[in-house]
Amino acid sequence: MKAYAMTDRGRRRQINQDAVYYSVYPVGNLPNLFIVADGMGGHQAGDFASRFVIDELVGLVESARGNNPITILNDSIRQVNEMLLEKAAEDERLTGMGTTLVAACTMGSVLCVANVGDSRLYVIHDDIRQITRDHSLVEELISRGELERGSEAYFEHKNIITRAIGAKNGVYADFFEVNLEAGDTVLMCSDGLSNMVPDDIIRRIVSGREDLRAVAGDLIDEANNNGGRDNIGVVLFRPSADEVKEW
Repeated sequence: MKAYAMTDRGRRRQINQDAVYYSVYPVGNLPNLFIVADGMGGHQAGDFASRFVIDELVGLVESARGNNPITILNDSIRQVNEMLLEKAAEDERLTGMGTTLVAACTMGSVLCVANVGDSRLYVIHDDIRQITRDHSLVEELISRGELERGSEAYFEHKNIITRAIGAKNGVYADFFEVNLEAGDTVLMCSDGLSNMVPDDIIRRIVSGREDLRAVAGDLIDEANNNGGRDNIGVVLFRPSADEVKEW
């Protein structure tokens, strides 16, 4: 498996509140693990939240029992949400902090995905498929038929999320399972990329290229060239043909 991860402060923000993680080797009973977190809060709070959640989530996964990836991720996400709330209660400088989270692992050809918030996971080959669904105000309004995707109001309210780690007790993740095929590339990213680069351009940059480090750099450059209004977090991975045939 090939993988690479990168973050960038962007052109408008003073600090980088995005954090990323990847391991192509086993993490506890998971054969691999990939995470993007986009923090929110004050000057220190957002940066602390995203890094804390990734560090603690990896530790929880390492110590988790059982072999079901959805159960492992679900239990770990619930625990890390409570841990972040406890941290916020201990330090008034961290009050109101939170973070999005998208986490994934592969077991052979099966990709297991968990998401909270509006950080995304795409599967890219000849086309691009957004697997996650944003927990955002605009997506709720669209589902009720009260807003048109791509309208002026859509872009005006796109950054308002409705679910985040650390926002309240009992936050839960949505889960997705996808069958991967040889040649698929998985992209996980914060909204600093997805809000700045259209899906068709993302597909063009990613599709068919071998050097994932160069791909990550080009994605970030494109976001910055389009304004770089937010921090940018990117994780890319591509299972080998043999890996997607296994399991």
